[in-house]
Amino acid sequence: MSPKSALKATSEPVLSVVSARPTLLLAWYDRHRRKLPWRAAPGETSDPYRVWLSEIMLQQTTVKAVGPYFEKFLARWPEVTALGNASQDDVLRMWAGLGYYSRARNLYACAVAVTREHGGVFPDTEEGLRALPGIGPYTAAAIAAIAFDRHTMPVDGNIERVVSRLFAVEQELPQAKPLIRQLAATLLANSRAGDSAQALMDLGASICTPKKPACALCPFTDDCTARALGTQETFPRKAPKKSGTLRRGAAFVVTRGDELLVRSRPEKGLLGGMTEVPGSEWRAEQDDAAAKQQAPELKGLSRWQRKLGVVTHVFTHFPLELVVYTAKAGARTRAPKGMRWVPIATLADEALPNVMRKVIAHALSSGRSS
Repeated sequence: MSPKSALKATSEPVLSVVSARPTLLLAWYDRHRRKLPWRAAPGETSDPYRVWLSEIMLQQTTVKAVGPYFEKFLARWPEVTALGNASQDDVLRMWAGLGYYSRARNLYACAVAVTREHGGVFPDTEEGLRALPGIGPYTAAAIAAIAFDRHTMPVDGNIERVVSRLFAVEQELPQAKPLIRQLAATLLANSRAGDSAQALMDLGASICTPKKPACALCPFTDDCTARALGTQETFPRKAPKKSGTLRRGAAFVVTRGDELLVRSRPEKGLLGGMTEVPGSEWRAEQDDAAAKQQAPELKGLSRWQRKLGVVTHVFTHFPLELVVYTAKAGARTRAPKGMRWVPIATLADEALPNVMRKVIAHALSSGRSS
């Protein structure tokens, strides 16, 4: 069979095959579903709080990375009202290391809204969920389907991959998203919407993987257009990524005995509300001399020592290089306005983003300075 014939045969399947897909998918899921800490066991009712918490954490993050954080949050705040009555600083500290920190601020804002405006009960419709802070179209659909069995299909990266291969969607992402959502909806069973969605997620995570998919184990193995053409790994089609311009800056690590000088970033913007050591602006056109001029001023500070090497970090939209300067302050040196001293021994409890943890580790290492 030629590629064109195969494409036509699999892109226009007979009605019986199309209608069987949701049933095949659920049958596969009932045998192979993943055990996840936020997922209800067969026959149990899903907890909206667990579903919501996991969905926010899983945005742009792996299941493996989220697991420990989910368990920590659940142990500290077992229900949404407990989280809604916490402080944002505590939430940011617990979130530290998981990345994409705007999610933590939105998580807290949403918990406050559900607690204060909805009596601790999540809305059970997509429309109601979308009205909450930090809940967009995908997350609203996921919670509505999984927690409340609403007849809707959320589309995450795993589902995009499964659907784009099953139907051989040639259009590139992100332009293909509306079409993929429309096609994904055809895989919804008349009931068990939440299980249909989770089945596709599991299928993408365990079988229809980005590379070397295990097609022989897939419930759609005889019904997949991309497999018939032998082009599975080329889907989904994606436009080339644009890499951001490299930005540079300096970080200033000041110690006072066993204490470290830190400050909080502005609430809005990149890493909003997180803890950091003082630093320069991060700019594409910035040399070391200009960055060093932005060092904090403290009385009786020792001479700045530049650590050899640089700290590198990659954000979503740009890569970053930081030179690190260290200095020591006297025992009675006061912190400049807007800054504070914190014990180095308790840094694990601070809301430090990963880039700052790298900076501090580099500064406090025994490596040479210049």
